[in-house]
Amino acid sequence: MRAWPLLRPQRAFSFLPFPPTQTSITLQACSYSKSLIKAKQIHQKMIINGTHRNPFFVTKLIQHYVDCDDIASALFLLHHLHQANVFAFTPILWFYSRHGLMHQCIRTYVDLRVMGVVPDGYVFPKVLKACAQSRWLEIGVAVHKDIIVFGLESNLQVRNAILDMYSKCADLHSAQKVFNEMSERDVFSWNSMMSGYVCNGLFREVVRLLGLMRASGDCEPDVVTWNTIMDAYCRMGLCNEASRVFHQIKDPNVISWTTLISGYSGVRRHDLALGTFRDMLNFGMVLPDVDSLSGILVSCRFLGALTSGKEVHCYGIKVMSGDAFYKSAGAALLTLYANCGRLNDAENVFYRMNKSDVVTWNAMIYGFIDMGLANEAVQCFREMQTSDVKVDQTTISTLLPVCDLRHGKEMHAYVSKHCYNWVIPVCNALIHMYSKCGCIAYAYSVFSTMAVRDLVSWNTIISGFGMHGLGQTVLKLLQEMRDEGISPDLVTFSSALSACSHSGLVKEGIELFYRMTEEFSLNPAKEHFSCVVDMLARAGRLEDAFHFISKMPFEPDKHVWGALLAACHEHQNVSIGKLAAEKLIGLEPQEAGHYVTLSNIYSKAGRWDDAARIRTMMECRGSLKPSGHSLVGTRS
Repeated sequence: MRAWPLLRPQRAFSFLPFPPTQTSITLQACSYSKSLIKAKQIHQKMIINGTHRNPFFVTKLIQHYVDCDDIASALFLLHHLHQANVFAFTPILWFYSRHGLMHQCIRTYVDLRVMGVVPDGYVFPKVLKACAQSRWLEIGVAVHKDIIVFGLESNLQVRNAILDMYSKCADLHSAQKVFNEMSERDVFSWNSMMSGYVCNGLFREVVRLLGLMRASGDCEPDVVTWNTIMDAYCRMGLCNEASRVFHQIKDPNVISWTTLISGYSGVRRHDLALGTFRDMLNFGMVLPDVDSLSGILVSCRFLGALTSGKEVHCYGIKVMSGDAFYKSAGAALLTLYANCGRLNDAENVFYRMNKSDVVTWNAMIYGFIDMGLANEAVQCFREMQTSDVKVDQTTISTLLPVCDLRHGKEMHAYVSKHCYNWVIPVCNALIHMYSKCGCIAYAYSVFSTMAVRDLVSWNTIISGFGMHGLGQTVLKLLQEMRDEGISPDLVTFSSALSACSHSGLVKEGIELFYRMTEEFSLNPAKEHFSCVVDMLARAGRLEDAFHFISKMPFEPDKHVWGALLAACHEHQNVSIGKLAAEKLIGLEPQEAGHYVTLSNIYSKAGRWDDAARIRTMMECRGSLKPSGHSLVGTRS
């Protein structure tokens, strides 16, 4: 948004006396130089010659102090101004807005109103921007009422600010009303409405609005419009559409590139994200910023692309100051090195990051966990506490899943002491920790005392009861989940089907499987088919299991055939075991276990020739099973 100068012809000080020429010229020259020393000297001379009481000169001096970032002196003059006016308040509001001090900006507007000063079209956009960025809808509504009272609602910049405030405060009904009532719209108006839709998850509305914008003929889309459209497509997972839009932009900026990179990363096409980043560098017209570097480091972590990550690391510290790079991209870089097992590199990054920032410690804790170093993660948490860094919910929910029961109970006590027991992700992590440690009663106690539960809460407790073989309880929880209006997803059904399999609830499990598509319109994934095969096989219904496999909509993998082969070995079904083993050997010809299992099935059935033939086949293919050995030494 463009800066609003203090003085314009339409804002002339008609109520002020014409200023002395020399003082006016000196102040004007001082404003061009932006010299704080000269401002102090002029201030002193004004006190000596008595012009420090002149509202015109004081207001100009306030503007100059603000230009020099001396807000303390500007506020001193404002508070000692004998005749308060809107022109004196405007630079103060501008300063707070420019520096992101939104609460101070709103407080200054309140002071302005309390003092009876009438705001104008230069004040309202700054205050509304502060309300939008701080998501303070109540104040924004009050400011909107002031705008109506003072008759400035027809001002395009003011109406755009109102629209932007409602959009960012998630009051889309009011935003849409303001937008529809606008007699004149510019590109900022359309972009604000589109941004509001994106922020509130109404991505298809963004695409619809683009069509209306082009049909209206009010204005042409700019790069911000196209970036917003790309963002909407990426959030819908339609990255091909986003890429098509990207290639229509005449001069894509860094946000355009970063949006496309983040979109590919969001749909786990990290290879395309990395390729787009390289195109950005090769294109050479736009240089990556810290956001794009952070985003591509995430993709490097998922790809295990250590070399590419190191290149990004070198580029980052070369083109920007180390503090700026590590502040933004340090966490992603640290977790990349940890994911690749480079503990020393991860720790070196950690030591260069800001130790007073909780994100730094969270990244190091996550890095230790990623490397399987749970004890080191706990120790890092303790060091974090001694460093007087405030722990947040991410710290706790990251650490809890790897805690043993003793450390988990200590963390639970910490959660209760610091009032995190109302935070849903923390409670979910506690449920998981207790379930994993065998304390399902404690897990259910946490679950039952939650004031609000999300889908992850239900999935976690269902999985916990499932891993303890309590299938009937899982089915009961599923019904309670429906009664509370929470729809199960694929993860829910995967846990529930596994619980039915381990509890011998074949009939209930089969019924649950078909309810996925018929009642919930969910398409079962491979793991759901595997659960049904395992369920039937455990119950000895091998023919039904084989028949079910033959009707699967995709090629069965090794997990499906492995479950069937293991059941055939237990129930001594030679014919189906032979078919399952042949499929497994075709998928993994070098895996000796498949040959051994089939050979054992033949041996138990007394088919010694077939057993010997399978052993010979295994030896000919070089799939020898390694011999077992003991780690217990003998005493001499």
